[in-house]
Amino acid sequence: MAKKLLEKYIKEFLEYLEIERGRSDKTVQNYRFYLLRFSDWAKAPNPGEITNDMIRNYRLHLNRDIAGRDAPQLMKTTQNYHLIALRSFLKYLSKRDVKSLSAEKIELAKQDSRHVSFLESEEFERFRKAPESDPTIVGYRDKAILEMLFSTGLRVSELAGLKIENVNLKRDEFTVLGKGKKHRVVFFSDDAKRSVKAYIDHRKDTSPYLFVRHDRARRAAGVTSHPLTPRSIQRIVDRYAREAGITKRVTPHTLRHTYATDLLRNGADIRAVQSLLGHESITTTQVYTHITDKELKRVYKEFHDKKK
Repeated sequence: MAKKLLEKYIKEFLEYLEIERGRSDKTVQNYRFYLLRFSDWAKAPNPGEITNDMIRNYRLHLNRDIAGRDAPQLMKTTQNYHLIALRSFLKYLSKRDVKSLSAEKIELAKQDSRHVSFLESEEFERFRKAPESDPTIVGYRDKAILEMLFSTGLRVSELAGLKIENVNLKRDEFTVLGKGKKHRVVFFSDDAKRSVKAYIDHRKDTSPYLFVRHDRARRAAGVTSHPLTPRSIQRIVDRYAREAGITKRVTPHTLRHTYATDLLRNGADIRAVQSLLGHESITTTQVYTHITDKELKRVYKEFHDKKK
C-alpha cells in the first residue's frame, strides 16, 4: 500500500511539473528517474516515514554505491540533481498538506568551482573561418551555424529547433523559445545575418527548419531535408575546432560560454547577460564573473611584469 501511495504522489508531482509548471519533457523524465531511484532504494516509504536519517543514508548510497558514466562514483553535480528532485517533491507534498520531511532539511553537496571553457579571440577567428574552405552548401550552412552560436549565445537545442520564419533578417533580433518554454529576445550580428542569408539563398529544399541535413541521395529521392539534431550540430562544431587546430574540447556550449565572456569583458551588466542567456537564476550567470576577474588579474600582472 505504501508503495502505491508514494508512486501515486510521484505520478501526480510529475504531472504538476508538466502542466502547472510547464517543465520540458526531458526535465520531467529526469525527475521521474531520480525519484523512482530513491523510492526503489528506500523501499517506497510512506511520505511521513521519510526522515533525516533516511536522507543521510541515501546520500551515502549515492556517493559510495553508484558508478558515474566515466568514474567509480557519481559526480557531485549528479548527486545534487537527485537531491534537487527530492527536495522539489517534498515541497510539492507540503503544498498538498501531506505530512513528510521538510524540504529545507535537505542540503546540497558542496561542489568544486565550475570550470568554464571558452575560446580566446585568436582561436575563435581561426574557428569561424574554417568552413570557408568548403564552397558547397554544407560549408555555407556550417559557417552560419558557427556565427549564430557565437553571435546569439543560443543553446544547441534552441538552434536546432529554429525555423526560417523565426528569423527575420531585416531586423537585428528575433524571439526564441528557451528552457521552461519561456520566450526571450536574442540579437545577432551583421556577420551572422550575412552568413544565414548566404546559406538560405543556396537552399533548394522546402524544409521549414533553418538548419537541415543536405544528403544528395535523399534529395534525389524527393525526400524532404530533415532538421539537424543537437548531436549533429555538436559533431559539426567538433570537426571545425579540430580543423582550426584548437586542442581543447570545443562544444556548442563552449561558444555560449565564449559569447557570455565576450559580453562581460566588454562591459555588459551581469543582469543583462543573464537575460540574454535565458538563465532563470543570476547564480548561474555569476560563474562568468570569475572568468573575467581572472582575466583582469592576468592583464594586471602582465602589465606590471613589463614595467619591471
